[in-house]
Amino acid sequence: MRLFSLHLIIGLLSVLVIACSANDGSNTNDSDKQELNIVATTGMIADMVSVIGGDNVNVKGLMGPGVDPHLYKASAGDVALLSKADVIFYNGLHLEGKMSEIFEQMKSRGIDTVAVTDGVDRDDLLAPPEFKGNYDPHIWFDVDLWSDTVGTVKETLIVLDPQNTQEYNKNAEAYLEELSELNDYVQERANGLPEDKRVLITAHDAFNYFGRGYGFEVKGLQGISTESEAGTADVQGLAAIIVERQIPAVFVESSVPPRYIEAVQAAVKSKGFDVRVGGELFSDAMGNPGTPEGNYIGMVRHNINTIVDALGQGGES
Repeated sequence: MRLFSLHLIIGLLSVLVIACSANDGSNTNDSDKQELNIVATTGMIADMVSVIGGDNVNVKGLMGPGVDPHLYKASAGDVALLSKADVIFYNGLHLEGKMSEIFEQMKSRGIDTVAVTDGVDRDDLLAPPEFKGNYDPHIWFDVDLWSDTVGTVKETLIVLDPQNTQEYNKNAEAYLEELSELNDYVQERANGLPEDKRVLITAHDAFNYFGRGYGFEVKGLQGISTESEAGTADVQGLAAIIVERQIPAVFVESSVPPRYIEAVQAAVKSKGFDVRVGGELFSDAMGNPGTPEGNYIGMVRHNINTIVDALGQGGES
């Protein structure tokens, strides 16, 4: 009996030692680590937060590939997801216009809601008269301007999770370097196209920051928001410009139905000139996850390559 009791005591002590060693913080299993639960509206924002947050964040994006943020309405599932977030990052500048009430509702529940564009100098923003006194929200098309949102994301994460400040600073600095290289690449490719060929025609006016930043004349069939509908006069007016200036290619967008550009193409043909669809651009949404266009840097590279190749060589049929 004594021998059995001794063995039992030794066994219990062994269990206690193992249990203690598993919880003393010295093990390599990091499963107990608490991640910040973050919801981001657009793919561009979700991508940025994931890069800066690294392993310390769990990011869910609301609007996937092909989704138009101008028209997006939150579902019941979205509201449930938002309700569990530590912070919600959104673009702002009325991009997610139909979600304003949801954001206010989340604020009333004590959930942080942060517009990444809050850190952008208003003097650097475009305010087209047709947008009713509001700013153009599509700032991600100017890589240098989009870089100004990195600080807002970084500082928000630091406030919520100060113990990982060093990592957030390091990740943000590295990402800014990547964005600087990307901006140089876009500028270099744009400069390789003669100025008279730098005319970008798309379904809606999402590329005005791109045009200002890289020297393109930009014309969209619809307005800055896809809520506006293009009429026959809009189609015919754009077609006349294409014919007069012999513009070789126009572009469809992944988040806008192609019928708008197809209508322009047909109108141009009726005037005796053929304009080709130069390819698909990613405007208000990125590409599918796992593809080169499924992250912000890949999306921007795809867009500039598609634009320059089509306008410089006549596009593709």
